[in-house]
Amino acid sequence: QVQLVESGGGLVQAGGSLRLSCAASGRTFSSYAMGWFRQVPGKEREFVAAVSWSGGTTNYADSVKGRFTISRDNAKNTVYLQMNSLKPEDTAVYYCASTPHSVYLRWGYDSWGQGTQVTVSS
Repeated sequence: QVQLVESGGGLVQAGGSLRLSCAASGRTFSSYAMGWFRQVPGKEREFVAAVSWSGGTTNYADSVKGRFTISRDNAKNTVYLQMNSLKPEDTAVYYCASTPHSVYLRWGYDSWGQGTQVTVSS
């Protein structure tokens, strides 16, 4: 498995931006697709975005399309989530995860980070 550590969360006003990072170690980072998920207490974990092993293919939830951008730097073993035009409903704990499957499959992620809190105030 791969070890994942998220960072970059915090408190931001509505309309603002944040960039989350996820540093990976362990198995070969560049061999796996990476995803971001989020979870609000009392609700199921929700898919946000995914990027293929090469970075050439991405997939987004409709709720973030056009506002969030996922990317990766395989030389740095890091995946990013640039979040713009943030809304209060984006408030959640954000998790990164890795999967051996396609970016179009929203299940099958087998390694998870500990999460980072994002809070968007109105």
